[in-house]
Amino acid sequence: MSISTLESCKKRKRRPKLFGFHTFMESGCPISPTGAFRDNVRQFLSACGELEDYKVEDMSIWCTLLVHESSSIVFPLYTIEEHVRHSPQPYCDQCRCSGWGNHYMSKRKYHWIIPIDCDWNKPLEDGVFDLQTHILHGLIHCNGFGHLLSINGIEGGSGYLCGREIMDLWDRICTNLRTCKVTVEDVSKKKSMDLRLLHGVAYGHSWFGRWGYKFFHGSFGVREQNYNRAIEILSSLELDNIIQDFCGTDLCREMKQIFHHYRDISETLLLTLKDLLRFMLTVKSCASAQKKTIMTTTKPSKRMTLRNKSVVKDKSVNYKRFSAVVAKMDSRWSARRLESAAEVIVNALQEQKAENLGHGGGMSRQKLRDAARMHIGDTGLLDYVLKSMNNVIVGSHIVHRAVNPATRLLEYTIHDLCDGAGISELGPEISDEPLPPLALETGSDVYSEVVYLYMNVLLNYPESELVALATQAVLDSKHFVKEWPFRDEDDQFLRFKCQVMPSFVDSETDLTAKLPPGELVMIPLHSTVLELKEAAESALRDTYCIMENLGVTDVGNMQKLDDGELLFGAVESGSQVWIQGYGIDSDSKLRYEGGNDKWMVKCECGAQDDDGERMVACDICEVWQHTRCHGIEDSGTVPPLFVCPRCCSSFAPSRTESSFRFLGSDDLLLVPETEYGAERVVFNDDIGMSL
Repeated sequence: MSISTLESCKKRKRRPKLFGFHTFMESGCPISPTGAFRDNVRQFLSACGELEDYKVEDMSIWCTLLVHESSSIVFPLYTIEEHVRHSPQPYCDQCRCSGWGNHYMSKRKYHWIIPIDCDWNKPLEDGVFDLQTHILHGLIHCNGFGHLLSINGIEGGSGYLCGREIMDLWDRICTNLRTCKVTVEDVSKKKSMDLRLLHGVAYGHSWFGRWGYKFFHGSFGVREQNYNRAIEILSSLELDNIIQDFCGTDLCREMKQIFHHYRDISETLLLTLKDLLRFMLTVKSCASAQKKTIMTTTKPSKRMTLRNKSVVKDKSVNYKRFSAVVAKMDSRWSARRLESAAEVIVNALQEQKAENLGHGGGMSRQKLRDAARMHIGDTGLLDYVLKSMNNVIVGSHIVHRAVNPATRLLEYTIHDLCDGAGISELGPEISDEPLPPLALETGSDVYSEVVYLYMNVLLNYPESELVALATQAVLDSKHFVKEWPFRDEDDQFLRFKCQVMPSFVDSETDLTAKLPPGELVMIPLHSTVLELKEAAESALRDTYCIMENLGVTDVGNMQKLDDGELLFGAVESGSQVWIQGYGIDSDSKLRYEGGNDKWMVKCECGAQDDDGERMVACDICEVWQHTRCHGIEDSGTVPPLFVCPRCCSSFAPSRTESSFRFLGSDDLLLVPETEYGAERVVFNDDIGMSL
């Protein structure tokens, strides 16, 4: 099979290096670095990257070409070196929201990006960091701490790479380069389901957990013990008790039908919801002449059925108004701008349809983007809206997105929204009656039955505050982290974690917080104390902005050793050492990754740090608190004057104790004695309660 060569490859002066996608960055392929990340990444760029002849916002770019072995497709992996002193956005929002805002600011950030398929043959443009459409976008600071910003597999617009393949590549890059820690904010969805909830119940961890990502911190005061307890509560729901609790509802018969079917075909006992979901996610869909997609909720909703006279099988599809989708978006653009961009895209699709004399025919994503750019100059806005437009209603039209099997390109099509008997081809029919109960041949569409259980058991469990609280606690746990522990090697080098000892000025303000991480220093086996000082000084100067003029005078736990004495035999390799010196620029604006602003978070839910959720500051005490915890919806407008309950009570003390009790994640640990199904919930001094 011939290799599909990128157009950009043909323009290179010499034959480009090609690396196999599935083996790239395995140990020894092509490098096996053993030093600190700041040194390993330079070795990576030298061995694997080719410096591009252009820059993005004055930042250097290296390109690594990867070959997908099964499809023989060649695609680029870009590495961009961002110097924070010259960056328009030097501070790191991800560090601030991850609890790393107190880390000293690293001098360089490295971005790894695989663009969306249609941009493989194009140079990167300004604003590349703001796009949400990249197949892969990861960022690692030169101190080895980083963030996985986006992954978009097949459902996210990639025509060739699935999510697991992309995650495998990212994990190999981080492992080979000896990254310290990487965070990810898990907001991934599949068929309207939050995967952190679905996989949490089925497997005990998020989708990213299969690569070693674990709970880091939750939003709205959720702590690890709350998260683990919530997962335990949901996973241990017994199927027989679920049937009992759904008795008397319209869903009971369908629940029994699903449970009975999968218990019959399973070789092991399926006792709990965890057992059932795990089995359903691993079993293949049974063959069926027609597949029907069902999604039922306990609330009335509009029903839209799709009639297709082409080779596409009849299926029920859920559409949403784009205005409703926009209301739930966490976007830097206003809802008005997003809707205006959607109208421009619809007009472009209408023009294309008119040119095809009404016979359909989709527009590729790139062609549609180019047409819309004639009216909208903000490419970031266009990419954001295009990614959100699938089975959405804009005005009197439905926009649909799918991969063309012939061209393997993502295409958009538009269909008229009609009522009653005058339905055009592919036109949906709308009626206001509630969705009927599940009606399908059980097992014909496994994933639709997973959606059915997700919606009705996890999100709408009847009359169970405990299940509702547990579900909310898992959904409020978005931040996960993977750590690569420091390891010493059996070679001819000594390795030390060099931690800068806080000065007296620092101790007045910062010793209450966790100290920033130490920096790995590697020196030859027979080095002296003086050589360690020089190596530590060089490493810290190379890594942190405020230490460019650092001079190391002492190594805290080696003060009894002279500068000329050998370290081998006197100090154990792999230990932590404290560095003392002078020249730290404590007044620099580039001191901490989270910025130098001092602001306090203290919310009713228990949060005492920025967790990335929407907040509002009290106009009296200036303490920041979650809007959600004060009854303000994410889409709602913050009042021009906001006074927190504490300040309100200080001005006008309540005569009687308020009957309002905040329901937060701690309620998972402090639940009164009650009956739940066939089990009893009792108070426990260690974890608050046990089932």
